[in-house]
Formats: sequence, C-alpha cells, structure tokens
Amino acid sequence: MNYDQIFDSAIDRLHEEGRYRVFIDIMRNKGAYPNARCFHGHNGPKPITVWCSNDYLAMGQHEKVITAMEDALHDVGAGSGGTRNIGGNTHLHVELENELAQLHGKEGALLFTSGYVSNDATLSTLAKLLPGCVIFSDELNHASMIAGIRNSGCEKQVFRHNDLAHLEELLAAQPPETPKLIAFESVYSMDGDVAPIHAICDLAEKYGALTYIDEVHAVGMYGNHGGGISERDNAADRIDIIEGTLGKAFGVMGGYIAADTRVIDCIRSYAPGFIFTTSLSPVLVAGVLASVKHLKSSNVERNAHQQAAATLKLKFAEAGLPVMDSTTHIVPLMVGDPVRAKKISDILLAEYGVYVQPINFPTVPRGTERLRFTPGPHHTEALMDELTEALVEIWDRLDMALAQAA
Repeated sequence: MNYDQIFDSAIDRLHEEGRYRVFIDIMRNKGAYPNARCFHGHNGPKPITVWCSNDYLAMGQHEKVITAMEDALHDVGAGSGGTRNIGGNTHLHVELENELAQLHGKEGALLFTSGYVSNDATLSTLAKLLPGCVIFSDELNHASMIAGIRNSGCEKQVFRHNDLAHLEELLAAQPPETPKLIAFESVYSMDGDVAPIHAICDLAEKYGALTYIDEVHAVGMYGNHGGGISERDNAADRIDIIEGTLGKAFGVMGGYIAADTRVIDCIRSYAPGFIFTTSLSPVLVAGVLASVKHLKSSNVERNAHQQAAATLKLKFAEAGLPVMDSTTHIVPLMVGDPVRAKKISDILLAEYGVYVQPINFPTVPRGTERLRFTPGPHHTEALMDELTEALVEIWDRLDMALAQAA
C-alpha cells in the first residue's frame, strides 16, 4: 500500500478543482482593526485591510476585553487546570454561564471550547437520550450541526432551506409519539438570510417537537442586549435550546448552549465533548465575560455595524457587482467558480492590500463560490470606496460581466 500516493492524490484533486485552501499568515494590529500585517510571501510584513473576519464588532480589540484578560492572567494564571470534572469550576466559568443564561432568558447555560464542539456534543447527546428520536435539519445547517446529528446515530430528515411546507410534511409523516427535534440556524452565514423562527416554533408545538437554534452569527449582533435574532424577534422563550459562540461578535473564543436546567444537566453529565476536554482558559472566559456585559448595555457597536453592512451592499450594487440578496450583516459577492474566486482573492491581497477569503465547496454548493465580506464598525466609507473600485477593476480585468448599475 502506497500511503504517500493516496495522500498526494487527495491533495492533487483539490488543486485540480481549484479549491485547495491556503491560509493567510497574518497578525492583527491591536487597537487598529481592521488593519493588520500580512507575512504572506517574501516581502512581509505588509499592511493589509481585513474584510472577512468574524470578529464582527471588533470586540477582540476592545479595551475592556483586553484589560479583563490581562487581569485574569495575573490573578489565576494561564490555564484552567484540566477538565471541569477534574479541575473544578473556575469561578469565572460560573459567572459567564450565569450571564449567558440571563442573556437568553434561560435557567442555565453550559460552556464548551468552541461553537463546533457545542453543536456536535449537544446534538449527538440529546438524540441519544431520546429513544427513537428523529432530527429535522435545515439543508443549509453548519457542518458542526451535521456532525452532531450524524454522531447521534438517530434518523435524520433534511428539509429544504427555510421551507415550512416541506418541514411540516416531514413532521406530519412521523407518529405523534416519536421524539422529534428541529435543528436550524438563525442567521445563515454564507447567504446572510434569516430563519422564520416563530413559524418553525408553531410547527414544533403542533407536532410535539423540541427546537434547537444555532445563533452563532447572531449573538451579540441582534436584539437590544445582543441575545440574537431570537431576542430581536421576541422568540427566545419559544426555543428549547439556544446555541451560540464566543468567538465571533463577542470577539474571543468558545461556545455554549442555554436551556432549562434539566437539559443543561443532561448535557453536562452525558456529553463526552464536554466531560473529557480541558475547559476554556479562565483568561479567555474573563475576556468573554467583559464582552458580553458590555454588549448587553451598548447598542453603539451593533448600530454602527448594521450601517456599515448596508452601506457596503449599496456601493456594490451601484457599481454593478453581483452582491447577493442578504437581509443581515453578511455581504456575499457571487462568483460561481472556485478558480476565479481564488484569483480575485489573490489579486486583492497582492495588489490592493485587501484580505477576503474565497468561499468554496464544501462550505457552499459547487457553482455558488463567492467572496464573503463582513464590514464592521471601523470600516470607513473611504475604505469601502477603495474596495469597490478594486473589485470593479478586477471584474473588468478577468472579463467578468457587471450588472447594469443600480
């Protein structure tokens, strides 16, 4: 068996399809986001502007967050000491879980090392605890949700994206006594659209299903206190389990779920992804705690972010660039070809000092490859104008058609 040949062939296939992933070598400049330094190539470090970070509100650069992390480092040291089962609960973990539970109006919350782990561990454990459970999953759900459902070993029914009629058809086909769980996202991060939460909850109540919502691209971003789309739409009390991340709008690292104490206790007691992994560093937890508290009482960052997204969408549309229809802060530009998407990204970085990562299969379906922009509160109109002009020039250079100017 030639193992090297197998591995080489696997990588060659990615190159041939134009979707081999290259990760930029970058250092962000503290306090100067979206400015960063790029070490890619032989002429670094080179100043660049970041347009694709999920640190949506630049809270990873916020003075309150940095100060809290520095204080925690000097107070308790760097690490947590192991799993919470072995090392115990650092009090900061307890404080943050209480804060997150209150944010979503739930009885409890549970921290994980990432949003991926929180989805995988929770969904796989829930379904195993519900004998004969069937999970109904939106077709555009994140890979971590898909992994959790697969690892549960239960039956899965995939409904067409945000298609309530199809979801009801699948629910109605199951016996009333069958345990059911509807898993969906609030904001779908590649298209930027939103789930009809209340309508899904109506179906869940009608057919006796639990509801599980992934709010990773919405927590901190929407609602008067940053509770996500479920807070904005006054639907949090209708959702059984709310899952979120601490590494996007909150700017640090980690994931969590919020639910009633019964569910939290079950996941805490049965989920291997929680039990057998070292808990988050208290330094990270302290930073998140400061971020969550700040965003609960401040709408300044959210309002500025929404304005930036709306402005960039308008500029792209007026220039005839193929900006996709998005109702949220996500600004995707359709390219439709992996090689061209990578080429555009490379030109932007090399010639214009603009960093945006191409989004290819399997993150999005083949033929829908795109560039995904996430403008934030500190992306100025001048930066947006420069970006738009650069994209128009590249579109012309690559003989790609622009739409009639809006």
